[in-house]
Amino acid sequence: MLVIPSIDLRGGRCVRLREGDFATQTSYDIEPGALARRYHSLGARWLHVVDLDGAKDGLAVNTPIIIGLARDSSMRLQVGGGVRSPSVIEALLSAGVSRVVIGTAAAECADEVAVWLQEFGAERICLAFDVRLGPAGEPRVRTEGWTRNSALSLVQAIDAFPREAVKHVLCTDIERDGTLRGPNIRLYRECLAQFPGFMWQASGGIRDSHDLFVLKAAGVAAAVTGTAMLEERISPTELQPFFWPAESSPASTSAPAP
Repeated sequence: MLVIPSIDLRGGRCVRLREGDFATQTSYDIEPGALARRYHSLGARWLHVVDLDGAKDGLAVNTPIIIGLARDSSMRLQVGGGVRSPSVIEALLSAGVSRVVIGTAAAECADEVAVWLQEFGAERICLAFDVRLGPAGEPRVRTEGWTRNSALSLVQAIDAFPREAVKHVLCTDIERDGTLRGPNIRLYRECLAQFPGFMWQASGGIRDSHDLFVLKAAGVAAAVTGTAMLEERISPTELQPFFWPAESSPASTSAPAP
């Protein structure tokens, strides 16, 4: 399993939200480029970047920062937040982003996003579903930066896509995100049982190296972590088993998949 550090951007700053609530924002006094360099120095070879302004309001205020990270970083970037057209995907990929994350559009415009998967390739697109558990414990999808309920369960959202067209799927348990309460292991085990052919990425609640080993045992391909990395709750030694070796560099011609 691969650990992918996350940088969430709002108004050009590195921030974290608690349970997807924009009113709970915590800002960190570190410049995005400096944080990316810190993660690379620890051994990270992939970086997950979220444009929170784009996710919530569709405003591309963080695009220059993301383009700068893509051009200057020694890591591969996986970028999401407000990506709702093929022109945005094309611009990000052309700027050096390795993989684009599609959230709201994947839930609301599955037929259109399926075309994007064909156009750009399953390796370069990651479907992202942010979920809250419903009354019966079923994961229900939320959109537009976690602010809007959809009528879809997670299974319904994924079933809208041809299985053979999809490779990477990121699932965030909103109620765990930014809380350091531990990941929802049951959720990811159910995801893997129902859709075993996908490369699942787990996000939300990761607090320590024990959580990483539990997610690895569950079978997820990657773990996206923000707060625990920002607050240095996992030591460099503990992170090493979950980072690719240095020879798996972004300069290679084909990007290996987490």
